[in-house]
Amino acid sequence: MQSVANRVTYLIIKGVKHLNRVRTALQLDKIYQQGYVGEGVTTVIFDTGVNHKHPDLKGQVLAFLDCVNGRRNCYDDNGHGTHIAGILAGTGVASRKKYQGVAPGGKLVIVKILDANGNGKLKSIIQGIDWVLCHQQTYHIKIANISLGAAMHMRGDSELVKKVEDLWDAGIVVCVAAGNQGPELQSIGAPGNSRKVITVGVWDDEGVEMHGRMVDGYSGRGPTVDCIKKPDVVTMGSNIMSCNGKGTSQLYTRKSGTSMATPIVSGSIALLLQRYPHMTTREVKIRIKETAISMGLPHFRQGWGKLNVMDLMR
Repeated sequence: MQSVANRVTYLIIKGVKHLNRVRTALQLDKIYQQGYVGEGVTTVIFDTGVNHKHPDLKGQVLAFLDCVNGRRNCYDDNGHGTHIAGILAGTGVASRKKYQGVAPGGKLVIVKILDANGNGKLKSIIQGIDWVLCHQQTYHIKIANISLGAAMHMRGDSELVKKVEDLWDAGIVVCVAAGNQGPELQSIGAPGNSRKVITVGVWDDEGVEMHGRMVDGYSGRGPTVDCIKKPDVVTMGSNIMSCNGKGTSQLYTRKSGTSMATPIVSGSIALLLQRYPHMTTREVKIRIKETAISMGLPHFRQGWGKLNVMDLMR
């Protein structure tokens, strides 16, 4: 299994003027003014770990499990997981809130299932999911963010997909990246091919420089090999500035991919669940569907449409 962002980790979108455009475009400040910052909602992030010493993440991490090396202390030997954590729940204290996460009042549980190269094994994610199911109530885990993907042609009845669906069946809203293997059809990897989870794509994926060449439309397209309509929703994912997990003097770094879009959706759901704490997984998914803004594109490209946080919160 390989991280979907491992192939498209540092992408640069030319012509972007505002690195904090996520908060502006989604009108998150209006949500914050109403008192909704994700307070009381914990999200588990399955990724490469976390640099919990980053100023934006201090006090945000409730628990850490290392399914790769078995270490007890928080760390991130890749940087991808820290970037995801910052997008989702970073406080933005080091940037005077310019690069604040979507749900800065939320808390995080970090499960390291990917190694320093962004690769992982099925047994690691199974171990991580089993641990989360055992500690779900302890840490009040309501959302799972999975910014990774396996083979594109893995079927929906695979062991990986079934295991991830155990989280959904336990009442945890699961958000999964659509992958960066577009624009070909059927380019969504597992577990984003699950019928149950919320699969997140990117709409601003045109004109991206990757490995020295321009790429148009990297976001994974549906349908799946089981003919399931995917993705479910799309949002921004290119040129996202967030926490740097490398422990250098540079506190922020810019990355692109459906990995970056996924915590934007997860963070938005944290805001929603603060307001409506008794919403079920099904109700959350229906609400995202009903409030998404169509771009007039086929479902395999846009899903239900763009994430619409303002209507989501009404």
